[in-house]
Amino acid sequence: MTDVSDGVLHTLFRSEQGGHEQVVLCQDRASGLKAVIALHSTALGPALGGTRFYPYATEEEAVADALNLARGMSYKNAMAGLDHGGGKAVIIGDPGTDKSEELLLAYGRFVASLGGRYVTACDVGTYVADMDVVARECRWTTGRSPENGGAGDSSVLTAFGVYQGMRASAQHLWGDPSLRGRRIGVAGVGKVGHHLVDHLRKENAEVVITDVREDAVRRVLDRHPQGVTVVADTEALIRTEGLDVYAPCALGGALNDDSVPVLTAAVVCGAANNQLAHPGVEKDLADRGILYAPDYVVNAGGVIQVADELHGFDFDRCRAKAAKIFDTTLAIFARAKSDGIPPAAAADRIAEQRMAEARASR
Repeated sequence: MTDVSDGVLHTLFRSEQGGHEQVVLCQDRASGLKAVIALHSTALGPALGGTRFYPYATEEEAVADALNLARGMSYKNAMAGLDHGGGKAVIIGDPGTDKSEELLLAYGRFVASLGGRYVTACDVGTYVADMDVVARECRWTTGRSPENGGAGDSSVLTAFGVYQGMRASAQHLWGDPSLRGRRIGVAGVGKVGHHLVDHLRKENAEVVITDVREDAVRRVLDRHPQGVTVVADTEALIRTEGLDVYAPCALGGALNDDSVPVLTAAVVCGAANNQLAHPGVEKDLADRGILYAPDYVVNAGGVIQVADELHGFDFDRCRAKAAKIFDTTLAIFARAKSDGIPPAAAADRIAEQRMAEARASR
């Protein structure tokens, strides 16, 4: 018998990272679709989370990623005050070569078969145009284009939420939410990062950026010829002297055993998902006196937008909800102080309490 004690089934049924309600394996041979839909919790309402299209090395890796991402969405949606649980889907393949209309339509049929228990949206490797195709087979699809009844790109509100989290961090640490004159490093100035720079420069913060794509850097410099400097890479950015805030806005795992010991910033607040490389990093940050604004709290502007799309999108209403990330972040810091725990643990406790209360009230 195959030993799965360290595998996906162990994670799903027996580990603290598990507890998922449902995992669906999807296959459509005609289009080549292989997908995993993971529902972590529907305690607060239908599970909401994006669809990732990625060339995973193995099917097991894809399932593990879906489980992890779905769990994260439960916490994100709970902390955002949404009436949604957490779910996530992954499509196995290279979006550049494997994505097709037939595949997306087949995927839409699988999501529709869940009868509304899962609401999908964009993620890495999927875009607004893809959601327009999925929506032809599934009405539980958000992140669509305005022409098709959607809200379009959610990066604007994601950046706005991170900015609010950053202001809350400044209020907590320095007694003033203003970022004027603060030196802020932004790693990754793509879809979300370049909007974040706009907010920071509007407040006259000094911004240091880096990105692996020259065109992304050039776009920011063209828009902000003053007050923005560039460093070679993230390694150089985290070591920049006089850095007040570090904003990871690219890949996950940015806070790890190598980066935390050399980080010069007093605050970490960015848009990237899953910034903590492993459990324990949040304590390492706290031990160094670095204030960490939990990623899934401050980057919730995007999910706030796609959730609102289900009720007839209104940008001003969404912006008002995203502005509350400021108060939510302050509440997390207060809970962390009162409980004597890192902010990441405090955020988890608040989210778990909301989900538990919802389950108990059923």
